[in-house]
This record gives sequence, C-alpha cells and structure tokens, in this order.
Amino acid sequence: MKHTFKDSVGYLLGLCIFVLGIPSLMWLVSGRPCPYVPESAVRIIVAALLAITGLALSIWSIVYMKKVGKGNPFDAYGHEVAPRTKELMTEGPYRICRNPMLLGVYFYDIGWLIYLWAWWPLAVFLVQAVLLTVQVHSEEKRLEKDFGEAYLSYKQRTGRYLPFPLCRPSSFRCNGRS
Repeated sequence: MKHTFKDSVGYLLGLCIFVLGIPSLMWLVSGRPCPYVPESAVRIIVAALLAITGLALSIWSIVYMKKVGKGNPFDAYGHEVAPRTKELMTEGPYRICRNPMLLGVYFYDIGWLIYLWAWWPLAVFLVQAVLLTVQVHSEEKRLEKDFGEAYLSYKQRTGRYLPFPLCRPSSFRCNGRS
C-alpha cells in the first residue's frame, strides 16, 4: 500500500477542516469562553461519547478506504484532491451506510453542539451539512460512472447516512410503500 504526497494532503485537509476547523468555528460563534466547562456532567459525558464515537467511525472508514478501496476520502466537488478509490467498498463501515465517514463527522459535530449548547454552532453545523450533501450528490454521480451497476445496487440497499434507506426521493417511496 503506497502512500503518496496527495494522500498526505487529503488527510491533512480532512484533519484541519473536520476535526479542528468546524469545531473551532462552532466554539467561536458560540460566544463561550475558552476554556469552557458546562455545568452539566451529563452533557459533558454525552458530548464526549458522541464525539469519540464519531471520530472512531470516521477513522475506521478512512483506514478501510485506504486498505480496501485503495484511495483517499478527500474528493471535493468533483475535484480529485487526493487519490480516488479504485475499488467499490460495501463491507466494513460501508456496510452500515454509504457515507460512514460523514456519519462519523456528524456524530463528532453533534457532540460539540451538545457540549457548547448554543444556537450559532447549530447554524454552522447546518451549513456544513448542506455543503456536504451537495458534495455527496456529486460524488455519487462519479461513483455511478466508475462502478456502474454494482454501485447502483449498493445504493438501493444501503442508506446514504443511516444504516438503512428510509426514503428514496428519486422514487418517492418510503419503507417500500408508495
């Protein structure tokens, strides 16, 4: 498994944006002092558990992507920032959902939201979610081109972020019902 400069750039960008940047922006807009310790121990525990679970899921997804998919996760709006996957991944964390790395990012960020407990960080999270959803749509088109029917079949049986496809907007069907 060869590691390239492009791989390093992708991992560094992911770390700077998703692990450090977004939470820092949430903190900044929350108006909370630094350091800040919430008065609720339960809030701290729930926030920490969500953040740790999210990081673990994202890291597992990245490692799996490198080993099995033979690529890197950082592909931004159709521009290859780091080497793209060469193999379709449908097992490991990708058996849970099509975007386990982003699901992990969302868990991590929700942990921060609970920790900070303020409205402006929620706005940051929602903007990020919209931007990432646009990115995912772009990526799905590329995956359909790269992997064809195998990806379309995987897409039909696996939810985008949740462990099962709840609703498929393209067919306007929810849980098998029209």
